[in-house]
Amino acid sequence: MTVEAERVAERMARQSYGKLVAFLAARSRDLPAAEDALSQALVDALRVWPERGIPDRPEAWVLVTARRNLMQAARHRSVRENARPTIVLAFEEAEARMNEAATDAFPDERLKLLFACTHPQIDKGIHTPLMLQVVLGIDAKAIAQAFVVSPAAMGQRLVRAKANIRDTGIGFAIPDRHSLPERLSAVLSAIYAAYGLGWDDLDGADGGRSGLSSEAIWLCRALLSMLPEEPEVIGLLALMLYCEGRRAARHNAEGEYIALDKQSTDRWNAIMLAEADTLLRKAGAANRFGPFQCMAAIQSVHAARRLTGLTDWDALVILYDALLMMQPTIGARVSRAAVLGRTKGPKAGLASLDAMDAKEIRAYQPYWAVRAHLLTEVGDYPAAEAAYLSAIGLSDSPAVRCFLMDRLTGVRSGVA
Repeated sequence: MTVEAERVAERMARQSYGKLVAFLAARSRDLPAAEDALSQALVDALRVWPERGIPDRPEAWVLVTARRNLMQAARHRSVRENARPTIVLAFEEAEARMNEAATDAFPDERLKLLFACTHPQIDKGIHTPLMLQVVLGIDAKAIAQAFVVSPAAMGQRLVRAKANIRDTGIGFAIPDRHSLPERLSAVLSAIYAAYGLGWDDLDGADGGRSGLSSEAIWLCRALLSMLPEEPEVIGLLALMLYCEGRRAARHNAEGEYIALDKQSTDRWNAIMLAEADTLLRKAGAANRFGPFQCMAAIQSVHAARRLTGLTDWDALVILYDALLMMQPTIGARVSRAAVLGRTKGPKAGLASLDAMDAKEIRAYQPYWAVRAHLLTEVGDYPAAEAAYLSAIGLSDSPAVRCFLMDRLTGVRSGVA
């Protein structure tokens, strides 16, 4: 029973953390306290369930236990008098939900929490990390790694941001149309970052975050239901579906990594890719082209290979040029260099890589993987070997490391 209780509690933490925190925080207006109460409720579950059995509705049990923890904490600290009625009503609602038949009876208010995390009073630099932690339950260490900062520094920034939400009384609500565009951009970036963490985990990186991909797609669909005509929301959903549609082809039967241009299109999800095509056309009809639509368009070019058998590399150069005008990220610049290597030759790709800031690319794994490939193409095997070693050392994915090791072996044997 202990093992089963641990398994159910772990699944609860992964699948329902953000949903439960959002419900509690939206009513108590105290995000740090809501997180503490939920964490304690999960500890309580591990203590109680092995003895008394796993409840029929584990999610509801954890919710009600968390609200009791929140109430106890409120009794031991100063709470604004005008907040007490709201908190009490929230607890009564949670108790009522416990008695309902469905485990998902209480509302999912993660979108409100997402927008609370992007309030203008919150430092823009912490928007995405904050949303990744409080809405999707990603730990500070993993977030710090993704943003190339120390876990201690990231933890302190997250704590300050949560306290700011509480102390300034930031509301948990979808913003009005006037302030929506700027806030929406940050929400979309966080959803896509969550998808990226889940996508990376498909290659076997440690963390157990592969479920984040489906969570990110769900959040985007929920957002689209509220903003059905917003082209960037449509574009982000299309982008994720193009990537998700290739999930099965990313590895062969032995679990080995397969590069995109070598994947068998027969293993791609035709239904998912067709939905992405439809969404991208709908987004384009709005005549408001943004970075997520552009990234989706890039993926659509790759997806078109299932229909034509070819990849239009020249079209990809044009799209990457457009993306860099809107969003000049290191990832877009490296990807453009890789495409230039296809269209203009490896020397052109290397020249593009050489123009990048040495500080930006020092710890950026895709840069070294692309550089190694292009150096191999021009026959500079010693430099290619050094680049491959850098790429391998910076990779968190066992499958990708094996893929790069095979390439490195070819370089060393002179048969690359």
